[in-house]
Amino acid sequence: MSGLVRITDSAYRRVLRPQLFRLGGGDAEVAHERTLSMINWLGRVGPARRLTERVFGAAGADPVRVAGIDFGGRVGLAAGVDKNGVGVRAWGALGFGHVELGTVTAHPQPGQDRPRLFRLPTSRAIINRMGFNNAGARALALRLDEAGVRRGNRAVGAVVGVSIGKSKITPLDEAVPDYLSSLHHVAPYADYVAINVSSPNTPGLRSLQDKGFLAELVSALVSEAASLQADDPVPIMVKLAPDLTPSALEEAVGVCVDGGVSGLIATNTTLERRGIAMVDQHLADQAGGLSGAPLTRRSRSVVAHLRTLVDLPIIGVGGIMSADHAEAMIEAGADLVQLYSGFIYGGPGLVAATNNRLAGFERPTRRDGN
Repeated sequence: MSGLVRITDSAYRRVLRPQLFRLGGGDAEVAHERTLSMINWLGRVGPARRLTERVFGAAGADPVRVAGIDFGGRVGLAAGVDKNGVGVRAWGALGFGHVELGTVTAHPQPGQDRPRLFRLPTSRAIINRMGFNNAGARALALRLDEAGVRRGNRAVGAVVGVSIGKSKITPLDEAVPDYLSSLHHVAPYADYVAINVSSPNTPGLRSLQDKGFLAELVSALVSEAASLQADDPVPIMVKLAPDLTPSALEEAVGVCVDGGVSGLIATNTTLERRGIAMVDQHLADQAGGLSGAPLTRRSRSVVAHLRTLVDLPIIGVGGIMSADHAEAMIEAGADLVQLYSGFIYGGPGLVAATNNRLAGFERPTRRDGN
């Protein structure tokens, strides 16, 4: 990390982060919204964007080709941070090789009632029950179009993935056309599309990871992607929950392989509450998914198990709070990593440090399990 990055990193941790955490009387969602507004500004104001890129850009990162896509580096922004693509112009300047926007749904929806986002600072964790609050897949497509984004053109300096999920108002037995509607909107703009069937905050969604549901959904989306772009279909990836049993995980992976997906994303948030510090226990009974440091070992374990099963590309996400965690995730078998809670607590300095750590790093080949 350069000296300027270290100074800026220290300023974030000591000055900016405490101020952000106090916004809205400590309301985490208010802080999140205002941070996105600042990031949007960074992306739209040329001098600010160029300065940000000079300080934090991924110049030290090594390009890597994964799932047929050329990434500028191994570090990405996880889905959930920028659902509606508000800051899409700025994430590349902040050092991210890719950004996964969303999760978006076919129908715009407000999500759960507030408060629905909770910081657990001593535990370096977050609990959210946002419920896929988003402006809809069509609105995201229009925003990407306005930003000049097209699949493969790197107009914003980073690979753009889009996570799609089921609308809350859509019954489970109508999930497939709901996902297909979102795919139609975002396919011209997305470098890859992630199928989110693993959020704990939409009733019944995780049942879509069951073999029958998942097989139908994957088959439909992969086939539709091929029909939309016959010569070079947009890669379809599947995001899995960390709470699946080993047998359920293996079954889901088998469905994904048979269905022709291009990669796996592991993992989403967890319903477990292990690893929460005593001082944060008053928030442990909040409904929703837990992310951050308590998920570090579990998500890495899932990635390691997946790597014994397949040679498909894997994006490792969950509890990556340091460059050491990112390196360990790559060693476990991930091809790329994504930050969510780590970025909230560590800021852009963590992105720079992780890019530097992973430069030239090669993941191990598949390790067969017994």
